[in-house]
Amino acid sequence: MSLVEIMGELEKLGTAQTRKTFRTHGAPTNCYGVKIGDLKKYLLKKVKDHHELCLELFATGNSDAQYLAGLAIDSKKMTKVEITSWLRQSSWSAIDETIVAGVAAESPFALELAREWLAMSDSKSQNVGWLTFGKYLSIQSDDQIAQVEIEQLLQRLKKEIHTAPNEIRYSMNQFIIYVGSYYTNLTDIALETAADIKEIEITLATRGCRLPDPATKIQKLKDHNRLGIKRKQIIC
Repeated sequence: MSLVEIMGELEKLGTAQTRKTFRTHGAPTNCYGVKIGDLKKYLLKKVKDHHELCLELFATGNSDAQYLAGLAIDSKKMTKVEITSWLRQSSWSAIDETIVAGVAAESPFALELAREWLAMSDSKSQNVGWLTFGKYLSIQSDDQIAQVEIEQLLQRLKKEIHTAPNEIRYSMNQFIIYVGSYYTNLTDIALETAADIKEIEITLATRGCRLPDPATKIQKLKDHNRLGIKRKQIIC
């Protein structure tokens, strides 16, 4: 299918209620409001592994097209330039955090990109940097990541989290969960970090949303004997 045909299908699948829900959480006006389940059911097979089409979809800036592109692309075939371009083109935080960070983490450039983004001064890059590194921990064997580097990031996190921008505080909190859940040599350190930080002040998109508690999330995995069990893939 062509880009025009896919965009037409996306528009047909969108609903006013889903658009309203997405916009409540920060989605841009360039959003048809397609449920993720419908993307998978009706369009994913038509787009999957069509690399150039995925790049075209993402470049539209349409939120639904960008999510579909992230579901369909083969992350291992993405170049560093293409992933960097996706961060720049991403239309809102949900795409940053779910698609861009997920694709980056599954790519051959995961740690390289995470380090570069964490070293940048803008909050968008830093936000995706924390999540890319955390998601990478969830799929990569522990011997591929130096423990000292993770410990240094946790120390940095403790110093910065209470003064960091809102979205970065959320991603730092997620990073603690990723470390504690998937890098078991540092599970105890992750829990100690969460205890040292204590309560994090954060504004979430809607009432009823809560910041995940690292201790609760990690303990749940421990109770089910799932600490350290790596995920097969990130974007799903």
